[in-house]
Amino acid sequence: MASQKDTDGAGKRASVGLDRQVDKLEAHRAAKEGQRAAGALKGQRARGMTEKLLTRTTSGAIYALLTIACLFIGPFTTTLLIVCMAWLCCSEFFRIARMGGRMPNEIFGLTAAILFPLAAYARGVSGLAVILLFFLVAIAAWYVATPRANIADVAVTTFGPIYTSFAFSAIVLIRVSDASLHGALLTFGVMLSLWANDAVAYLIGSRIGAHKLAPRISPNKSWEGFWAGLAVSVAVWVLLALGGVAGMSVGLAAAIGLVVGVVGVVGDLFESRIKRGVGVKDSGNLMPGHGGLLDRSDSLLFGSIAAYILLLFGGIL
Repeated sequence: MASQKDTDGAGKRASVGLDRQVDKLEAHRAAKEGQRAAGALKGQRARGMTEKLLTRTTSGAIYALLTIACLFIGPFTTTLLIVCMAWLCCSEFFRIARMGGRMPNEIFGLTAAILFPLAAYARGVSGLAVILLFFLVAIAAWYVATPRANIADVAVTTFGPIYTSFAFSAIVLIRVSDASLHGALLTFGVMLSLWANDAVAYLIGSRIGAHKLAPRISPNKSWEGFWAGLAVSVAVWVLLALGGVAGMSVGLAAAIGLVVGVVGVVGDLFESRIKRGVGVKDSGNLMPGHGGLLDRSDSLLFGSIAAYILLLFGGIL
């Protein structure tokens, strides 16, 4: 009889202990419910970061492979690629401008965005100058004939294709300067140095970045990421010189890499400032993990035209 009572007592104590453990677990779960709903648990953050990195890497890889293929097929495919990219970037810029209350003439602006790279392919810098003249005259005529248009609308309409397509045409100018493999390698090197700058600055800045580069404009950018990205940009250009591309000296290549890297960061911050001015995070949603194409190309726009000018005055083009 005593043995039975002992067994029943032990069973009750075990049951009570189990109930307490369950209650404790439920209380712990309830305490974490707010964090879980906000996605702030460690596991959720780790999974979210992994998914974001994979999405960003995949879309970036597709974009890079398409670009590389067009560069190495030839100058004409490069031009077609830049036409498409410039048109999309200009369209995203006009979208941001409309969100800021401006009313650009998108027909004129987007037409110019298509014509600038084509003119660069057909006639080089002189072709760009001709299209620029006709574009400015067309915008002036539109402004005179349209009472509702104001000078801010004219400024945005004019700036959009110049900022995107005219600047992007530098890639076409570099590629058509040499239709051979060396021309493709040089053009690829320009773009690679800016891509690598962005990627390394993002990776280093997200891991060890402690000193903000421009906290009011782009809070995620850091000085640590800036210096790391700049070092990689210079390294890419030095490798081009060591590989005998375009007959560049190592000193000239390092100088170009330094200037292009810095100008690319300025282009990145400039586009961030444009978006912050109207309260948007991304220029579009074309590229998962990156935002719009303008978000992906912001450093290329300034960096590529800087590279063209430096290569031209350096006697390479």
